[in-house]
Amino acid sequence: MNSFFKIFKNGLVAENPLLMLMIGLCSALAVTTTVANGIGMGISMTFVLLMSELVISLFRRLIPNSVRIPIFIIVIAAFTTVIDYVLKAFFPALSAAMGVFIPLIVVNCIIMGRVEGFASKQPISHVIPDALGMGLGYTWVLTGISLVRELLGNGSILEIPVFPDSYQPILFFILPPGGFFVFALFISLNAVLKSPAHTKAVPKAHCSI
Repeated sequence: MNSFFKIFKNGLVAENPLLMLMIGLCSALAVTTTVANGIGMGISMTFVLLMSELVISLFRRLIPNSVRIPIFIIVIAAFTTVIDYVLKAFFPALSAAMGVFIPLIVVNCIIMGRVEGFASKQPISHVIPDALGMGLGYTWVLTGISLVRELLGNGSILEIPVFPDSYQPILFFILPPGGFFVFALFISLNAVLKSPAHTKAVPKAHCSI
């Protein structure tokens, strides 16, 4: 149980795919103009990552090393197709808003990296917390970036107005440069929180008898 939570926590913070590994940035910055898009993309990625890691881990001893990459891509593409059709059937507006970035999950560096570097070498008991940790780590960062961009760029959260009618949306935040700017703020905040000044242990109090 301890190993489960340790692996899970790595994906959330210590090895967060966006804040620490800085992979999968293209789709992350492209779809985060609204909170709904950020959550939708995060859940879609988590589903594809979890199912792909499970299948690869389950059959890892049967996959020839010489053709492992094509097999990995086929597995990832299969689950990407599933989530793409689910979104089109039940959430057409969300599917249309995210556009081509759902099909492009197939070539997302996060999924391919975890499948190749982790799932193909580990048992199912390890890949489940890894996939959930990485997926949810990706999701919370996307949601945070989306929250800032939609709030300042549209004056709303989940398309619900937050500011009064007199508020003038700052369009910069829903444009590509705004995405890079907000992501840079998240990176900076993460660096500050991990700095020695914030991680230094509090000195123990001494008392005399």
